[in-house]
Parts: sequence; structure tokens; C-alpha cells
Amino acid sequence: MMVPEPLEQMWVDDDAGPVVRHYAMTSGRTRPTRGEFDLITLIMAARAATASNAGLQPEHAAIVRLCQNPMSVAELATQLDLPLGTVRVLLGDLLDRGLIRTRSPVSATQLPTERVFKAVLDGLRSL
Repeated sequence: MMVPEPLEQMWVDDDAGPVVRHYAMTSGRTRPTRGEFDLITLIMAARAATASNAGLQPEHAAIVRLCQNPMSVAELATQLDLPLGTVRVLLGDLLDRGLIRTRSPVSATQLPTERVFKAVLDGLRSL
């Protein structure tokens, strides 16, 4: 007769340590409560990571630490080794708390026209 493993050992992998499913980090949410997070959206911490951020999940605190310098959403997902969807949900939480700021990429429609570039080049040539 086999004796079942104790519950705490069922959730531990010898190599990876305790297993926490991604949906547990996001409370089952699959979309951020606020914000649009494109792969190249830059994320910056609104203030330094401090002890006053108590109550944050470790992943939230790691994002705030990593974003002391601007970092893209794609870079964050890579650094945290988390799926992009999970990172987006966590970023929405931090945006709600005012702990991060975002800077979206400039769309192609907002870039100067070719005419403007030609005028700049003509001006530089005349110098």
C-alpha cells in the first residue's frame, strides 16, 4: 500500500522550488485592470522601491526594482521569466497603485512627414 505524499511536498519541485501557478499571481485575471502594455512600452518606477511597498507580491516588488531605469514590457517578461500576459496584469496593478509610469511608443502617424525631413536637410546644407 502506497502512502500519499504530504501536501507541501506535492507543490515543490526539487529543481525549481515551490510552484506557484501564474493565475495565482494575478488572482485569475488575464487582462490588466488599467493600461495598455505594448511589447515596446517603456515602464519606469514612479519612485524607488521602499519598505512602504509592503504588501506587494514579490513579482510586483521585482518590477519596481527593475524599472528604476526605463525597461520595455518585453524585457521585463524576460527578466522575470514570466509570460507576457502575467506581466501585463501585474503592471496594471502597479499602475493602479501609482508605482509605475508608462511611455508608449510613438505611432507612425505622429512622426514628421518626408517633407519636413527634406526641409531640415536643405537647411543643414545651406549652413
